[in-house]
Amino acid sequence: MTAAIDVSGLVKTYGERRVLDGLDLRVDQGSVFGFLGANGAGKTTTLRILLALARHSAGTVRVLGHEPADPRVRALLGYCPDVPGFPAWMTAREVMETSASLFRLPAQATRRRTDELLELTGLAGVDSRVGGYSRGMRQRLGIAQALINTPRILFLDEPTSALDPLGRRVVLELLSELRGHTTVFFSTHLLPDVERVCDSVAIVDAGRVVAAGPLAQVRTAYGGVQGRLLVEVDDAQRLRAALTGLPWVAGVTDDLTPSTLALTVTDLDEAAVRLPAEVTALGLRLRRLEPRDASLEDIFVGLIGAGR
Repeated sequence: MTAAIDVSGLVKTYGERRVLDGLDLRVDQGSVFGFLGANGAGKTTTLRILLALARHSAGTVRVLGHEPADPRVRALLGYCPDVPGFPAWMTAREVMETSASLFRLPAQATRRRTDELLELTGLAGVDSRVGGYSRGMRQRLGIAQALINTPRILFLDEPTSALDPLGRRVVLELLSELRGHTTVFFSTHLLPDVERVCDSVAIVDAGRVVAAGPLAQVRTAYGGVQGRLLVEVDDAQRLRAALTGLPWVAGVTDDLTPSTLALTVTDLDEAAVRLPAEVTALGLRLRRLEPRDASLEDIFVGLIGAGR
């Protein structure tokens, strides 16, 4: 598949500080791509370079096959920052029409795209001024505005970081609807959101990509360092106390129910023998024991380090 974004050996320095240190990145066209990293990892700097808002110090950057600053590319991009800002006195329709005028869209195309996008983002029929919008409404309007020119790539910087659960759900459903039509570059640190909507991911740390690829492949490649199990018994807290500190148990956390624990073990085969014995010694009944797939959070913490 042709790459929408292709980055190789990207370096960015500010004085003696090296923010990006040989970053490699590939994003396929039509995908919803999650760009992950802790604060200060280099996400925003990478995004600024891709949008031609900053220059890189070394390496190559191609967006739709061209340099980011190429006029042929800029007209094909959409961007929504983490806190989109609009004149408080405008309505959503006026915001959309003003944005369309910047791309010199014909009047008929402007009306059609505005109607479509306001409907898509749940803002159709909202005639109030933007100054009275909630944070979620502003975020949805920011995405609608970024899509007015029918971009081939939509860049989003932390689009759900300050939304309530309902607002996050609406935005994530919107991103899912764009799959296959628009390449979505989704920069965030909210891992559950990425697991919900993204096809592929890249995890960046200290200016380098430390893991990248389709989400399922990343789970397979980086999630098997330690075994993970779900255990259901009569009294999960008694079992948790007994397991804590055992050499073959790397971690014990509560799961979704009071009777279930999520275990991280150093060896699945050893755990399969020792765990039933521990349960029996406590006089408990083992109701369920099954492998648990590594979550993106498990992988992220394992790669970046739990001490941050």
